[in-house]
Amino acid sequence: MNMFNKAILRLSAVTGLTLSVLLPHAALADNYPKKPVNFVVGFGVGGSADRMARTMSSFVAEELGQPVKVINKKGAGTQIAANYVLNRPDDGYTVFASTFAPYLPNTILKGNASYTINDFSYMNFQWFDFELIAVNKDTPYQNLAELLTAIKDNPKKVKAAVVQGSGGHLMAKLLLEKSGIPQENLNLVTFNSGGKARSAVAGGQVDFTIISAQGSEGIREFLRPVAVVRDKESERWDAPTVNEALKPLNAEVPVLTGSMRGFAVTNEFKSKYPQRYEKLTQAFESTLARKDVQKLLQSSDIGGVWVGPERATQMMVENYETFKTYSYLLD
Repeated sequence: MNMFNKAILRLSAVTGLTLSVLLPHAALADNYPKKPVNFVVGFGVGGSADRMARTMSSFVAEELGQPVKVINKKGAGTQIAANYVLNRPDDGYTVFASTFAPYLPNTILKGNASYTINDFSYMNFQWFDFELIAVNKDTPYQNLAELLTAIKDNPKKVKAAVVQGSGGHLMAKLLLEKSGIPQENLNLVTFNSGGKARSAVAGGQVDFTIISAQGSEGIREFLRPVAVVRDKESERWDAPTVNEALKPLNAEVPVLTGSMRGFAVTNEFKSKYPQRYEKLTQAFESTLARKDVQKLLQSSDIGGVWVGPERATQMMVENYETFKTYSYLLD
């Protein structure tokens, strides 16, 4: 024990003050965590963010030396979970596990959320996914140009399924705007979950969907991909990039960042307990550095990239600014 801590102990014995009052937060962080940590997921059980959180939980628990419990707080486009996290004590025992982009910006811009993106500290985004534009295989549309032409020439006849407030939702609107097609021409059906949107296109209730690509592997046999929302083609989906597919129409759209899934805590916690924050962040980095973890993530089709807090924060800001620019389309 150093001289400073010895002096504190002597002073506390004389005055009756507790160490929690006298010691700085950094010193209190030494024993963190002393109880289980909760991962709060902004979606229901079985979704992509939930699978990521549950797969990571046992390994992060090993790194921290305490159990990790997964709690699901679904609803309102992750706003319920975000508010829950912000209302918990800022002590490092509550971690937000979510698909932060595009849902967090959308709850702020369109959901009247009381928080901002700066209220959270993004420790890492480990799983990235791009949007897939795909039609039901039994429709006559062979490419994106044919699909958009049909929407233009036959108002309300073509149906699409998207997740409310998602990148796919915004991309559907952008495709119409940049192609000079009235928004009302498309019969757009919005859902609160990707599973329901995928079921609609797989079952033929709608003609096409714009949705995260990786999550669509399970309905691949029912789809004909017509474009991927990327700057380069995908190895897993036989389709051109969205702007390559739009060339026959002399149109171009901004390539939106797809889903960004990972972990965050409140910014207040980071400021209040920097050593605890560092220990928690290090636990995630160490977990993703493990070969057994990477093997499990890959076999489960779950991303396992380490970008770190600085890059994750930059990506969150960039995504927010993009959504802010085009948020009028989601009115």
